[in-house]
Amino acid sequence: MNRIKYVAALGIFGIITTEFGVIGILPQIAQYYHIGMDKAGWLLSGFALVIALCGPWVTLAASRFDRKKMMILTLLLFVLSNILSALALPFGLLLLARILPAFLHPLYFSAAIYAAVTNAPEKDKHKATAVIFGGVSIATVAGVPLTTYLADVFSWQTAFIGFGVVNIVALIAVFIFIPPMQVTQKRSVGAQLGLLRKPAFLLQAIITSLMIAAMFAVYGYFADFMEKINHLNGVQISKMLMLFGVLGVVGNWVAGKMLSKSLPATLVFSLLILAVIYTVLYFTNGYNLYTIVLTAIWGFVHTGCFLIGQSWISSAAKGAEEFANSLGVAFTNLGIALGTTIGGWIIVNKGIQYTVWVSIALITLALLLTVIKLSNNRRQLN
Repeated sequence: MNRIKYVAALGIFGIITTEFGVIGILPQIAQYYHIGMDKAGWLLSGFALVIALCGPWVTLAASRFDRKKMMILTLLLFVLSNILSALALPFGLLLLARILPAFLHPLYFSAAIYAAVTNAPEKDKHKATAVIFGGVSIATVAGVPLTTYLADVFSWQTAFIGFGVVNIVALIAVFIFIPPMQVTQKRSVGAQLGLLRKPAFLLQAIITSLMIAAMFAVYGYFADFMEKINHLNGVQISKMLMLFGVLGVVGNWVAGKMLSKSLPATLVFSLLILAVIYTVLYFTNGYNLYTIVLTAIWGFVHTGCFLIGQSWISSAAKGAEEFANSLGVAFTNLGIALGTTIGGWIIVNKGIQYTVWVSIALITLALLLTVIKLSNNRRQLN
């Protein structure tokens, strides 16, 4: 079982490298197609929006099939998407090629999380989930900076080739090392959809979406922010992304430890720290120790928030955990789409430095809803 969760995490690494890798190359793509950053940002937000709108229903429809086969199918689609994207198609076709695998994205996440937590003791379930989200962390450490570097040294098309290679490696590993995972307990569709009628679940899902939106209103345009505000070149940006990712791995591990003690406290603390980081980020300028340290702290907190958000959603989904995992990925990507869309609009109409205030406003709303949620919990206990 230990081997299964690490191989499943490798697949997450490949998927997230494809999804978030464009963050470091959006400026090159915008320049190549002679479009604004808001339109180029749809390569990220469009991908996320498809996941949010379609992913849970695809996962629900595929819930009776062998999970290994679904994981292989998903990775095959990601490989195809990257091959098409590397051909430098007209922008509309590039966007279509990008969003193609997004339909199955939550399917892989759901199966991977299921594989990780099925045999884990109750007290270690957060840690097992943290291994899967370690794939997200490592993608930010290696995948995103590497593709940014490839785009700077060669071309943005080369970056998509890099995405494809990563997914091929993950596909081979899943095929060889993960055994068939047949569905033995089939839950009715109605029972699983019942989650969407639970106010507590929906409120926690909305809080997660707001947190992720706050994160991506700025992070979705990391390369553009660092280039225009801090005046970094492509190599320097890839180094900052590497630093961001390395600290993210540590942050993900720490978040797993903190969640085992108190999920609500970990969520509130992370939201508050993010607000401080974005406030300070507004005043950064240049490639100096001040900016480097802030980026390291930013990465440490940012990556752990994916695990925190997923755990926050799953905690309100007793009895339908696998569908909740898929919904968690959907609400996370809804947040990504919302944050990058608003961030892109702000960049075009106000300037990229003002995206941080969008993030702070979204965090404030998430904190307010969290306080309401926790207050309701205390009243119910009394």
